[in-house]
Amino acid sequence: MTAKPLTVAEVIALPAVVDIVLAGRAFGLGRTSAYALARRGEFPCRVVRVGSAYRVPAAELRRELGLEPVPAEPTPPVPSQPLVTKVVRKRRTRD
Repeated sequence: MTAKPLTVAEVIALPAVVDIVLAGRAFGLGRTSAYALARRGEFPCRVVRVGSAYRVPAAELRRELGLEPVPAEPTPPVPSQPLVTKVVRKRRTRD
């Protein structure tokens, strides 16, 4: 039985790191195929081995699926405006 693939919204909402089965679902892979590809080092994105478990960084998963958000252009810093301006009074001179 093949697991239902993840939707785009589900992939975007993933936590920072997911297990190999969930990452495989994002690619439409079943559990056995996901583990086999990870063991051979052929999983579509980077897999991290944590003890005996396989973990996939969700950011790399999104990047590989083309769901990486486009970085916003940095806005130029707004120059700080003083809250109170100093009033300078000129002395009147006699004509």
